[in-house]
Amino acid sequence: MRDFLTSAAVPAGDRDEILAAMKDVQVNGLVAARHLHGDIYEVRATGARAAYRVLFATEGAKSQILLAVSAFSKKTQRTPLGEIATAERRLADWRARARK
Repeated sequence: MRDFLTSAAVPAGDRDEILAAMKDVQVNGLVAARHLHGDIYEVRATGARAAYRVLFATEGAKSQILLAVSAFSKKTQRTPLGEIATAERRLADWRARARK
């Protein structure tokens, strides 16, 4: 996630919009996000030059942690199935490492 936000592909103003969208979920809960599949949710942000999506899951004993597992600039109306699969794979890897 950090690599995506600091990449040249995301202008500073757009980065602020992405962070604001994530903060909205933090403050208002999952009602500010869209459920995609299983434990994966999506938060949407619209920047000056592009629309962005951050896929995340809740973690922790009380689901208080928002774990971003994928971020991308939106190019199609629907969230690509490959992005959802990547997010699920990364979440499974995170959880497997946390159990060790």
